[in-house]
Amino acid sequence: MRHRKRRGKLGVPTAHRRAMLRNLVTNLLIYERIKTTVPKAKEARRFADRMITLGKSGTLAARRRALAFIQRKDIVHKLFEEIAPRFKERKGGYTRIIKIGPRYTSDAAPMSYLELTERAG
Repeated sequence: MRHRKRRGKLGVPTAHRRAMLRNLVTNLLIYERIKTTVPKAKEARRFADRMITLGKSGTLAARRRALAFIQRKDIVHKLFEEIAPRFKERKGGYTRIIKIGPRYTSDAAPMSYLELTERAG
């Protein structure tokens, strides 16, 4: 039964979706703000919040779990050393989605910014 399993498939196969979400989360951690469609932002937010929670724990096991998802050592290092300490006092809600209207160039997809709530500088 699929009860309470209503998450977006985003119209792509599983492997493509997983790779796309990994890239979105990696770019969010690099730039701290990315522009994407609203459904992609909602899905990527789940994984970004999980990665920041892993970064807050700071254990070796958490670092390895984050590295299994992010797959770039420099970004995992940034997550654990720079980003996660900013959210030390916060219990959740590390990202926000700001809707910015439709995409004007092609398909009029609803666009948004996905950003960290406490950005550097």
